[in-house]
Amino acid sequence: MIKRRTLLGALALGGALRPAIGAPANVLRVGTQKGAAILMAERQRRGLETLLNPIGIDVQWAEFQFGPPILEAMRAGSVDIGLVGDTPPIFAQAARSDLLYVAAVPSGASAILLPPASTIQSLPDLKGKRIAFARGSSAHNLTIAALEKAGLKPEDVRLTGLAPADAAAAFERGAIDAWTIWDPFYALHEARPGVRVLVESTAIAPQSSFFIASRIYTEANPDILAKVLGELSVTSGWAAANPAEVAQLVSAATAMPYEPVSRAIARYPFKVLPVSQADIRAQQEIADRFLRLGIIPNKINVADQIWHANT
Repeated sequence: MIKRRTLLGALALGGALRPAIGAPANVLRVGTQKGAAILMAERQRRGLETLLNPIGIDVQWAEFQFGPPILEAMRAGSVDIGLVGDTPPIFAQAARSDLLYVAAVPSGASAILLPPASTIQSLPDLKGKRIAFARGSSAHNLTIAALEKAGLKPEDVRLTGLAPADAAAAFERGAIDAWTIWDPFYALHEARPGVRVLVESTAIAPQSSFFIASRIYTEANPDILAKVLGELSVTSGWAAANPAEVAQLVSAATAMPYEPVSRAIARYPFKVLPVSQADIRAQQEIADRFLRLGIIPNKINVADQIWHANT
């Protein structure tokens, strides 16, 4: 089982590398990942550059494999805003990172996949099996919630923390029994011969993603942040109306085949919304679940880290 000390220690290391003592006024540093279709479309269309360059603000992009490293970089002071799943902010807050939820985005699809020749037929069959997921990611919570739904405890299975690229390799060579993963990786592997979907996230628990920003940047630049979120909302509307073009952009940017990317884009809800009370309750449920299971060491109050614009 993954030890909370290992995970929280990794989060704390980011802060030790470079304390976030200030935010440059002339640059916006954006953290993105392959699953962040909104940001990938934004990056290719250069909407943020068009918005910010004329007022003297450069836009710098940094790509990460998944969410937790984005928030580690933010804690270290090298990223100002990023889009992550529901679980990374929980671990970041438990590690006392001073970050803020600034907008909500409905999540794309996630699932627990089974490799060819697997005999697993239902969630209870996961008992004693090796399940891979990216630790601290949305897949972490989905895995734990799926086990709870099956009446299993984390210690009833072999939890294996692997980043998406490493998990994909382990999955393909049969070194793991199940893999909890999100789009576009889910779409890339679900159609391969013999691969089965054990369960999709919609059957387990609602999931959301969030734009997270450093408190330092947010408090220093609230008007700029509001403009940035407005631009991202515009891009979301464009993406929702042009899924084929978005799939082409994402496929070209990631070197992933068009067909699975197109399938992932088709089930991605392109919206940028204010963080709602329902979002806060759902996040608090995750935090409380992880505290109850000893995955995080201290109780957190999600509502303490919500940005309230114009206040």
